[in-house]
Amino acid sequence: MNLLRAIATIGGLTMMSRVFGFVRDVLIAALIGAGAVADSFFVAFRLPNLFRRLFAEGAFAAAFVPIFSHLLEKNGREMARRFAEDALGVLALGLIIFVCVIELVMPWAIWILAPGFDAVEGKMKLATELSRIALPYLLFISVVSLQSGVLNSLGKFAAAAAAPVLLNLTLIAAMLGFADYGKTVGHVLAWGVFAAGIVQMAWLTYHCRKEGVSLHFLRPKLTTDVRLLGRRILPVVFGASLYQINILIGTILATLIADGAVSYLYYADRVTQLPLGVVGVAVGTALLPKLSQQLAAGNNAAAATSQNRGIELALLLTLPAAVALFVIAQPIISVLFERGAFGATETEATARALMAFATGLPAYVMIRVLTPGFFAREDTKTPVKIAALAMVLNITLNIILMRVWGHVGIAAAASISAWLNASLLALTLSWRGQLALDQRMRTRWPRIILASLGMGGVLYFSCAVLAPFFETTLYFSELIRALALTALIIIGLLAFALLANILGAAHWRDLKTLRRASTPPT
Repeated sequence: MNLLRAIATIGGLTMMSRVFGFVRDVLIAALIGAGAVADSFFVAFRLPNLFRRLFAEGAFAAAFVPIFSHLLEKNGREMARRFAEDALGVLALGLIIFVCVIELVMPWAIWILAPGFDAVEGKMKLATELSRIALPYLLFISVVSLQSGVLNSLGKFAAAAAAPVLLNLTLIAAMLGFADYGKTVGHVLAWGVFAAGIVQMAWLTYHCRKEGVSLHFLRPKLTTDVRLLGRRILPVVFGASLYQINILIGTILATLIADGAVSYLYYADRVTQLPLGVVGVAVGTALLPKLSQQLAAGNNAAAATSQNRGIELALLLTLPAAVALFVIAQPIISVLFERGAFGATETEATARALMAFATGLPAYVMIRVLTPGFFAREDTKTPVKIAALAMVLNITLNIILMRVWGHVGIAAAASISAWLNASLLALTLSWRGQLALDQRMRTRWPRIILASLGMGGVLYFSCAVLAPFFETTLYFSELIRALALTALIIIGLLAFALLANILGAAHWRDLKTLRRASTPPT
């Protein structure tokens, strides 16, 4: 599968997942708003997600895929499959022990994660209950992450990219079908998370078998390749933990600001995750096995071209998205979430957080696009050192800015530290001679910025013109607001497309070049 098709496949399915994710969050906002139950569930959901990213997705994507791809290239599919089974056995045993320990110490873990919950009666107990229900999701999703690495290395991206859709569909079904049967809606959602892990694992088990790489749970064996995987995973886990520590500290501090602050940041982050997932995750996921295979074959010129086209596509899609999220944050949050228990006050607080997150969106995406340049060369330590510096800055800014801007300061601190991270990654690759912008990239990126800013101006004035439609109190007000937001999005897309073409930031013929991303430019 070529790079463009892989990115399109992953991006398209990630977009579908994000759409269903918005439906999920709209239901959550309508049913439980941004109060105690919502805060408790988001903390409970963040716990398995934190460890999933710590032990599974980040570590395995960075360390597992290059080793599996190398074995696949040099020794064939059967040898690569045996390595995957050995890794699965060790991973499963370690995670079973880990989950059992965390379940036992859950009350103390929640006290560390959300100390501010003590100020609201019953909130700490509720968060503990929901976390104990949701935590086993970590076991299932870790297996899913390894299965995804196998399929991605084989050039089969669709099944793995579709797995998050199943999570959102399961949670939507839980709320629609069982909201009145649980102790609280939070309990229903926590059990939905548990069930979603089983559904996702079954889905990818089927697709691995379909591709002839059926994986079985074997007795754990520390083979030479598994030991190598362990040595490479350790620094990546540490690096991933630094990023997760940033998120964790932001959550902890948010619990100390005000009731609902955790929820404001969650809803704003969910909107930011749409372009981050569709662009950053898609490009990064497709780029890692591509670079690994090209470098293993000694084709450095093709790897350089793939890296340039990945960066170009990421900027072309991310910069206008960041500007748009900043300019029309209020209408976006209002249309998506303002109903039921989620009122105007919650909309205003969440919109301000979204504006702060939007300023860092290009940096978040570039981190995803640049790190494969290290991982594909089997360097897992340098990104860790850079992430450590960014973490120190993030913690410092969190403490300073939350005193001035409250929960918005936490979002701003995350964006600033992300820019430091992305900048240092790019500079390091450049110093090593592993990243050099080609002529096309050097001429395109300033034009992409200009086109994005021009689109932002168009959106600002269009938003002012359409403002009465967002404030309407007519019977069909929700439909009117949704149509007004749709009009803004269409105006923004057309404005950027026109400006990008006029300024020379992008052309339709670029699709042909991207389809040939594995060959150097002429």
